[in-house]
Amino acid sequence: AAAAMAAKGGTDEMRDRVVLGEFGVRNVHTTDFPGNYPGYEDAWDQRRFEEEFRVDIIREEDGALEFDMVGIDAAIANAFRRILLAEVPTMAVEKVFVYNNTSIVQDEILAHRLGLIPIRADPRLFEYRNQGDEEGTEIDTLQFQLKIKCSRNPQAAKESSDPNELYFNHKVYSKHMTWVPLGNQTDLFPDADFRPVHDDILIALLRPGQEIDVLMHCVKGIGKDHAKFSPVATASYRLLPDITLLQPIEDEAAEMLQKCFSPGVIEVQNIKGKKVARVANARLDTFSREVFRHDGLKNLVRLARVRNHYIFSVESTGILPPDVLVSEAIKILMGKCQRFLNELDSVPME
Repeated sequence: AAAAMAAKGGTDEMRDRVVLGEFGVRNVHTTDFPGNYPGYEDAWDQRRFEEEFRVDIIREEDGALEFDMVGIDAAIANAFRRILLAEVPTMAVEKVFVYNNTSIVQDEILAHRLGLIPIRADPRLFEYRNQGDEEGTEIDTLQFQLKIKCSRNPQAAKESSDPNELYFNHKVYSKHMTWVPLGNQTDLFPDADFRPVHDDILIALLRPGQEIDVLMHCVKGIGKDHAKFSPVATASYRLLPDITLLQPIEDEAAEMLQKCFSPGVIEVQNIKGKKVARVANARLDTFSREVFRHDGLKNLVRLARVRNHYIFSVESTGILPPDVLVSEAIKILMGKCQRFLNELDSVPME
């Protein structure tokens, strides 16, 4: 019976833990398909999935979101990550019409820099521009103007060498970009405030007599086509850490163990005059595996990760809040599934 229990325990570990050993990672392969383990019913079941699946929002700050997705497969988690990076649309500068540019920044470098500036405009209000469409219309294009000329400050002190004092407009910032409504956009968006997300992005430096005069067309696009359309600064996930102390660890060993992990992971308690280590918050650990360098400790700790508990962190560029990005990503994945099902329906069976 003990052997059967041990075997079951081993199988359970293989099914829901990825174990980090000293020289490698065990159980990384996917095993959730029917019949892989005798005695386990691993076929996908919608009712069971609905019971076990959950999403917990851990923290939501300005532009950053951390949430847990529990009970899904790596493939789905990765689909969300990749859709967030490459398939949630945004508006970005696509065409730059240079009327005058006497700065030392070449036209194409200037255009590239302008393209990378995140524009605060809800992409859901716009259509995609048709291929080969040179002229933008009010439904698919936002127009911005950047017109600035540098001049000397006649009031500057003679001996001054500070450019900020000597020149006017010598730094070109994203705040100098102004929205130029196209067609009936003033009526379409009466209270819209289309502008760069950040006012203080430095675009170029000018000297007296140099000027930049450009018109920009912002269009809707996705990160697949160009990174400037990606709505996130980062979108990543990790598996929930799971640290088990296999036997009591006391005194010097406890203090040593505490130093092996990120701050806050291990706490040392005082119990009957003895210092005893316990796992306080495994979630904070980064798995440096420092503990494996200490011969006295490495066999006392099991490091693992929970196989179906994904900790997502999504950092928005500021165009849309991260919770909106995640729900848009879910909609896009649903659309993909629907398209796939429609394909299956429309293909005649041989």
